[in-house]
Amino acid sequence: MSRIKYYYDPKTCKYERYTKSKWDVLLGVLGFLSLSSLLAVGILLVFSYYFDSPKELLLKKENEELKLYYEMMDTEVTRLNDMMADLKDRDDNLYRVIFESEPIPSSIREAGYGGSDRFRDLKEKGLRQEDLIVGVMENVGKLKKQMYVQSLSYDELAEKALNKEEYWASIPAIQPVHNEDLKRLASGFGVRLHPILKVRKMHAGIDFSAPKGTPIYATGDGKVIQVKTEFGGYGKSIVIDHGFGFQTRYGHMNEFKVKRGQTVKRGDLIGTVGNTGSSTAPHVHYEVIKDGRRINPVNYFFKDLEPSEFDKILELASRENQSLS
Repeated sequence: MSRIKYYYDPKTCKYERYTKSKWDVLLGVLGFLSLSSLLAVGILLVFSYYFDSPKELLLKKENEELKLYYEMMDTEVTRLNDMMADLKDRDDNLYRVIFESEPIPSSIREAGYGGSDRFRDLKEKGLRQEDLIVGVMENVGKLKKQMYVQSLSYDELAEKALNKEEYWASIPAIQPVHNEDLKRLASGFGVRLHPILKVRKMHAGIDFSAPKGTPIYATGDGKVIQVKTEFGGYGKSIVIDHGFGFQTRYGHMNEFKVKRGQTVKRGDLIGTVGNTGSSTAPHVHYEVIKDGRRINPVNYFFKDLEPSEFDKILELASRENQSLS
């Protein structure tokens, strides 16, 4: 029960009962509400400063999860970078050595990824985890560029691998006649005594003596580009283009078994041994031509010889004797 208030009225010289006007009631209510509001705001501020709301707790949890995911992504990108470094090392020091290719310059492998302004819009947003987010994106961008360069490298090596298979099939790697006992090599590459002129002269091939009609075989895959008959010189001869800068010539033949323009495989019969042209005995004069220059054929007899046999034929080819043509 509220207390009754009185006031002294000097006009009547009596104590009169105090009654509140509507205005006083309104002001009191407004004052109470204002004070209550200020107090509530103060309590709310203090509470929010020391305690998180459920929504804030949820957002903080999401932020921590996102940060964890970014850190995991950064770790994974670092691991992928290490793997890419290993692939680059294998590519330059193994695969490209095997296929005789120049290593990819580091300036191409480590090329920049869009410059420093690529993520400018992202940086301008003022993200709290800006360094982490931008760092991960930059690493991913560089990794994508390196993967692209590496994929081009593997495409190139795949093409070279196919060419390498063709190369090894085309290289003149066997002897043009059967020579199991290694006794048919009559004269090697180098300066030899000419059988007709009787002077020392460069002998730009190898002579294999054999009975007339002995089969002569292509020493590598290729295409017959010349089938020629002349009274002197090589007599009846064939030239095969093997590609990759290699050609072989077979001289002093008796018969042709192929035609000009015909494709042959290593070991295919192309003709027989004869004694045509400037020849003093039945034999085949065999030459290997690389990039237009005649070279020692004995260095390519590795396909059908054991190491000991190869050493023996090297010794036979090095003897300075008289050539047969």
